Amino acid sequence: MSPKLTPKGAATRQRIVEGAAAEIRERGVAVTTLDDVRARTGTSKSQLFHYFPDGKEELLLAVARYEADQVLAVQQPQLGSLTSWPAWRRWRDTVVSHYDSRGRHCPLNVLLSQLGRVTPGAQAVVTELLRRWQDEIEAGIRHLQKDGEVGPDLDAGRAAAALLAGIQGGVVVMLSTGRIDHLEAALDVGIENLRANGNR
Repeated sequence: MSPKLTPKGAATRQRIVEGAAAEIRERGVAVTTLDDVRARTGTSKSQLFHYFPDGKEELLLAVARYEADQVLAVQQPQLGSLTSWPAWRRWRDTVVSHYDSRGRHCPLNVLLSQLGRVTPGAQAVVTELLRRWQDEIEAGIRHLQKDGEVGPDLDAGRAAAALLAGIQGGVVVMLSTGRIDHLEAALDVGIENLRANGNR
């Protein structure tokens, strides 16, 4: 358990985490050193190890948690309010706009391609992120089922998993090619399939 921090201490720790996240997005986790983080955040070696006594691995885990929270935060409040077809469209537009503007510097890229492979702890953070994300989508599908907009026989969990997998694939293609249309297609077809299920 980490010791309870004062507001000033918590702010300093958060500044280190955010600085490390920015450094990793720009340079990559393999080449980012603690000295790079110290230079970027203006912290001393003793400060850094005060907040992260286990060194880089502990800092990377904190960065993974921070980036995971960012992935979901940028989709709110739309992701948590998937209660109508216009709401689903707003969420779709939010996701596309975010990844189109952030590109390879998006938190999801950092998590999936870099941090998630570094330590078991960071991998667990990625797993938990995807579970939380899928749960939000599934809750939206179940809300539509309750309102009669989607058929009751649809497996909401599997449909949410497929939609999330489509998003991940679309983001990977975007990161590889710079094209956003695969992500748009994954969201559009996934939502259209939900609507078609309700029209049967």
